[in-house]
Amino acid sequence: MSGGGGGVAGAGCSYQKFVHFALEQTRLRTSLAPHPSQGKFKSIRANEDNTVFSALSFTAPKIRLLRSLTIEQKNSVQKNLYSFQLLFVASFLRLMAAAQIMWLMISFHHSPHSSSVQLMSSYVQADLLVLMVDMMMQVLDFAAFSEPEYDLPIFCANAFTSPARSIVVLDLNPLYDTTTNKDYREKYYRNLMPLAHKYTELLPWGGKITSESLKFFSPIVIWTILEPTETNHGILYSAFTDYYKAWLELMDVASRETGREAIDRNREAQHKYLTWRAEKDPGYPLLKKLIGESLAKDLVTEFLFEGVNSLGTKSFVDYFPEYARDDGTVNKKRSMMGKSFETRPWDAHGEFVGYADER
Repeated sequence: MSGGGGGVAGAGCSYQKFVHFALEQTRLRTSLAPHPSQGKFKSIRANEDNTVFSALSFTAPKIRLLRSLTIEQKNSVQKNLYSFQLLFVASFLRLMAAAQIMWLMISFHHSPHSSSVQLMSSYVQADLLVLMVDMMMQVLDFAAFSEPEYDLPIFCANAFTSPARSIVVLDLNPLYDTTTNKDYREKYYRNLMPLAHKYTELLPWGGKITSESLKFFSPIVIWTILEPTETNHGILYSAFTDYYKAWLELMDVASRETGREAIDRNREAQHKYLTWRAEKDPGYPLLKKLIGESLAKDLVTEFLFEGVNSLGTKSFVDYFPEYARDDGTVNKKRSMMGKSFETRPWDAHGEFVGYADER
């Protein structure tokens, strides 16, 4: 989505609103208790004073882990003060110039054209708007994982916003590949396709994505790149609330597995997902820069993808042997391999059609 107007998203467009909504909606349906990981990471601090971390994690009946991480990085106080001074002077001068023009028009018995008034007003509004934009970067990483007794999809909301653009992934990540597991796709996604259609035009496909990542996405995934305007932020918030309520409704009616084999299969599927995400997390370089390598590794394995060290014992190359080097280490460059999909590779019914052009 290239624009949509509404002005640049300022400090008022925080992802904290998303987290508050999710927690409130969850508490209406179940009881949340602090997850053990919250104690270590709730007070995490960045190396830079202008960067604020907020980490929350909970557990509940049916929910193994509900966690959120938000990062907000603002301009420094000194830079803000200097910018404020410059912009205040510019706004004041433009206001004075506008007033003089208006006075001259009235003095010579001319009625100011509405377009002239709007133009002068827009100058001032533009300056005031810039004053509001003090957010350099915002990050949202929100997820909900069910207990292994349930095969629920994993709610996933990832967003990175800079002054230039917002990169967003919003999905109910499937526990099992929906391309090969038709029954799973029908069970969880058939009734949600209208929800995906609702946002297809508003939040269009974000461009190339490789097949290796696509197997962890569902037919209703939102993968998009937006201009960080207030209008786009509002659309994204609407999508988040709709998708999260859909996940909660699935949780409400989820049936508990009783067979050991089914539970073990769900546990391994979730561990495979966590192993992939922990290894491929695109936000790790940023975390490493903000909090240091050691704490960044702990945050990834003990908070964001908690369970990677406890739900199973298989390694990344055990699950994905095609990524193994001769010495047993992971081939980091392989993430660029595989077919790329420039357009949405599912049809209106959720059927995968990404390889249709090859048949």
